[in-house]
Amino acid sequence: MQENTVSDNTASDNTASDNTAGRRPPRVGVNLYPWDAVGDPDCAARIKDLGAGRVTLAAAYHTVRALTPQHPEHKVVTAAHSAVYYAPDRRRWLGKRLQPVEAFWSPRSFPQAAADLGRAGLSVYAWVVLAHNQRLGTLHPEDSVVNAYGDHYPWALCISSEAVRDYCATLAAEVAEQDGIDGIELESCGWYGFDHLHAHDKTGGVAFDPPGKLLLSLCFCAACTHGYKEAGIDGKALRGAVCDALDRVIAGANPRAELTDPALAEAVATMRTRMAAQFQDEVIGAVRAVRPDLTVLVHAQPDPLALSANPGAPPASLFGPLGADGAVVPCNVRSEAALAMVRAYAERAEPHQSVVATVSAVAGMGGDRADLSAWCADLHKAGSTELRFYHAGLASRADLAAVREAVAAVRTD
Repeated sequence: MQENTVSDNTASDNTASDNTAGRRPPRVGVNLYPWDAVGDPDCAARIKDLGAGRVTLAAAYHTVRALTPQHPEHKVVTAAHSAVYYAPDRRRWLGKRLQPVEAFWSPRSFPQAAADLGRAGLSVYAWVVLAHNQRLGTLHPEDSVVNAYGDHYPWALCISSEAVRDYCATLAAEVAEQDGIDGIELESCGWYGFDHLHAHDKTGGVAFDPPGKLLLSLCFCAACTHGYKEAGIDGKALRGAVCDALDRVIAGANPRAELTDPALAEAVATMRTRMAAQFQDEVIGAVRAVRPDLTVLVHAQPDPLALSANPGAPPASLFGPLGADGAVVPCNVRSEAALAMVRAYAERAEPHQSVVATVSAVAGMGGDRADLSAWCADLHKAGSTELRFYHAGLASRADLAAVREAVAAVRTD
C-alpha cells in the first residue's frame, strides 16, 4: 500500500507542460472565514482589488485559532470546536445521532457574510468540512477512526460508519440550501487519518513515512471490521500485521512500515478506495437532490489512498457520471508532485469541469511571495482553470500585495 502524495520540492520551471494554448486566463478566488467579512466594510473591496471574483466562505468548519490582521474590530478569533456558521434546521436533524452545533463565537455569520460579499459582486462558494470533526469524534468515539492499537482519533470521523455517512450527506445538503451561494466545496470528503494539526502536537518522536502514516490511519472500528469481513479480509490478522509493521519502526528495526503480504495490502486498498468512492457519491448525491443547479467541488488528490483534508479521489471516479464539477487540489508551495496532481485532473476534466489549484498566500504559513507569480503561471500551464489563494483573511498586507501581483502576472502572461 503506497501513498504517493509527498511533495519533493523540486523546482519545476521547465517541467510544467503548457496546456494553456487557446485557454482563458484562470479564474481567481480566495478563502475566507465569515468573521473576516462580517464587521469589515472594506473586506469585499479588498478582495476585488486582488483581482479575485470568487470567495470560498466557511459554512461548516473545524476547531481553529485564527489571526485576522485586516479586520478593524478584532485581530484573533478562537473557534472552540467544530461548528456551523448558520442556524441548522432542527427538523432535518431530528433523531440523528450526529448533529452539528451553531458557532457561538460567530453566530449566523455565514448568511450575513455571503449576502455582503454577493452584493459587492463576488461569487460565493460554501466551504464545508465533513469527516474532520473533533467535537463529534469526542462525543461519539464509536464513530471515529480506531487504529490497530485500539487508539481513537477523535478528530477523524470514520466514513465506514452509517451515522457518519448520514451526517455528512445531511450537512452537505443543508449547506447547499443556504441563500446567496453559487457553489459548494467539500473538504475532507473521504478518509481522514493520523495526520492532524492539533494543539501542542507531540507526535514527532518517531518519523513515520507516508506508508507508515497510512497504516496508522487504517481503521478498526465496528463498521470497518464488518467492511473487512465483507471484503474477505481477516480483520484480526490485518490488525496484527499492521501492529507488527509499526512496531518494527517504533523499535528502530525498520525505517519503513508496510504490510509484507502484497495480496492483503491490495485487498485493503481496494476496500478503502471503494468505500471512499461510495461516500463521495452519497454526499454529492445529497447536494444534487436539493440543488441540482449548484456547482460541486471536492478537495481531493488523485492517489486513491490519500488521507485528510484532500482525500483520495481518482480523476476517473471524481469526474464520472455521478461525480463533481471540479477538483480543488493542494498546491500550496512549488513541487513537481503538485503539478502532477493538477495534470492528472486536467487530463480527465471535461470543458465544464474545473481544476482549482490552491496556493498558499501567507508567508508566515509557508507561502513563498517571491515565487508566487511564477508558481501560479506554472500551475495554469499544467492545466489549472482556477487559482485559489489561501487565505485572504489570514494574510498580511505584504501577502495581499504579492497575490495582487501574481494575479496580474498570470492574466497577462
